[in-house]
Amino acid sequence: MESTHTSDVDARKPAPPGRSAPRGVLAPEHLLTTLGACALVFLAAFESMAVTTVMPLVAKDLDGSALYALAFAGPLASGVVGMVLAGAWTDRRGPALPLFTSVGVFALGLLVAGLAQSMPVFLAGRLIQGLGGGAINVVLYVLVARAYPAALHPKIFAAFSAAWVVPSMVGPFCAGLVAQYLSWHWVFLGVVFLVVPALAMLLPALRRLADRRTDDDGAAAAAATAPAAATTPAEQLDPAATRSTGTRVALAVVVALAVLGLNLSVETGQWSWLVALAAVVLALLAVRRLLPAGVLRGRTGLPAVILMKFLAAAAFFGAEVYVPYVLMDRYHFEPSTAGLALTCSAVAWSTGSAVQGRLAGRLGDAAFVRLGSAFVAVSIIIILLATLAGLPPLTLILAWLLAGGGMGMMSPRLSVLVLAYSTPRNQGFNSSASNVADSLGAALSLAATGLVFHVLAAGGAFVGVFALTACVALVSVIFAGRVRARSPRVGT
Repeated sequence: MESTHTSDVDARKPAPPGRSAPRGVLAPEHLLTTLGACALVFLAAFESMAVTTVMPLVAKDLDGSALYALAFAGPLASGVVGMVLAGAWTDRRGPALPLFTSVGVFALGLLVAGLAQSMPVFLAGRLIQGLGGGAINVVLYVLVARAYPAALHPKIFAAFSAAWVVPSMVGPFCAGLVAQYLSWHWVFLGVVFLVVPALAMLLPALRRLADRRTDDDGAAAAAATAPAAATTPAEQLDPAATRSTGTRVALAVVVALAVLGLNLSVETGQWSWLVALAAVVLALLAVRRLLPAGVLRGRTGLPAVILMKFLAAAAFFGAEVYVPYVLMDRYHFEPSTAGLALTCSAVAWSTGSAVQGRLAGRLGDAAFVRLGSAFVAVSIIIILLATLAGLPPLTLILAWLLAGGGMGMMSPRLSVLVLAYSTPRNQGFNSSASNVADSLGAALSLAATGLVFHVLAAGGAFVGVFALTACVALVSVIFAGRVRARSPRVGT
C-alpha cells in the first residue's frame, strides 16, 4: 500500500501547539499578494482570450492573413524560452528581480503589438509577450512556494484557476466591445495600464522574501563551514537542473523552433506529415534535457507529475478547440451559442478548482489527479461516441462540462505536487519544467489535431481529432496513480 505523500499528511495535521493554523489566502498577511498575483494571472488570461476575438480584425487591418497562425503559435513558442530563463534565474536570485523583469517584458510586448502598423511588427510584439508571459507563470509558482504555507497551496492555485477562467467568459465579449467602439490597438494598450497596479500589490511580499533571502544567505555561509550532511531526495538536484543557463536556453530555443515548425507543417503540402514528425522528434529530444529525469517514462513521483501536466494539457486543449466547431458544423449552431459549451466548461473548471481547494485536508493530491484525469477521458470518449452516432448536441455540451470540472480538480493539485517535490534550491527549475510541459503538451496537441483535421477533411475529421485526444486522455489515466511517491518525500 502506498504511503501518504507529505503534502497530503501536512494538510490534515492540526497545527502544532503554540502555533495557529495558517489563515486563508485572503487573510491580511496574504491579501495584497493574492490580489496582485491573481491580477497578473487574470491579465495574461484576458490577453490570451481577447486576441482570439480581435485577430481577424488585426489580420485585415495589417494585411497579415498569411501570418495569422503565427500570431497564436509564436507566443507559445517564445513562452518556452521565457520559462527556462525564469526558472534558472529564480533559483539563483529569488523571485523579485525575475518578476519585475518578466512583467516589464510582457508590458513591452503589449506596447509593441498595440502600436504596430504592420504585421511583422505585431508578430514581434506577440513573441515578446510570450517571452514575458511564460516567465511570469514560472516566477509566480516560486512566489507561491515562498510566500504561502504549504497548507494554503491548493487554495491559492484554485484562485489562480478562477483568475484564468473568468476571462474566458468575459474576455472575448469585452475585447469585441473595445475593438468595435475604440480600436483593436486598445485591447493591447489598455492592459499595460493595469499591469503596474497588479505588480505594486506584490511589492510587500517581495520585500519580505528579499529580507528572508538575506538571512538565509547568512545561514548558508555559516553552514558552509559545518560538516556536510546527507541530502534528501527532494534536495538532490536533477542533472538537467545543473546544466548551464546557456545550454538550457539553447535547448529551449530548439523546442520553440520545433513548435513553430509543427504548427506550420500543414502549409508544406505533401510533405506535411514528414515535417510534423521531424518537428515532434526534435521537440521531444530537446525538451527531454529540460525536464527531470524519467519524465518521458512516467517514473513515479515528480517525473509523473510533469508528464501528467503534459498529457492533461494535450488531451483537454487538443479537443477543446473542436467542440464549438463540431456544434456549428454538425448541429448548425450559431457561433454565440456554440461558445456556450466553452463557457459552461470554464464555469465547471472554476467550480472543480474551488471544490478541491475546500477539500484540501480531506482528499489527497493523487486522488484528485486520478479523478480529474478520469473525468477528462470519459468526457472526450462521450464526445467521440456522440460525434459518431449523431447524438443530441446537449450530450456534447454536458460532456465538456465534465471535462472542465475534471481539469479544475486536477490542475491545481498537480501544481501543488510540483512545489511539494521542490526545495528552494530547485523550485525555479521544477516550476519551469512544469510550465514547459503544460505549454508543450497544448502546442503539440493543437498542431497534431490540426494536421489530422486537415488530412481527414474529406470525411471523419472530427472523429479523428476526438479519437486522438481520447487516446491521450486514457494514457493520462494510466499515469495518474504515479504522481505520489511510494515513500514519503520532503516537501516545501
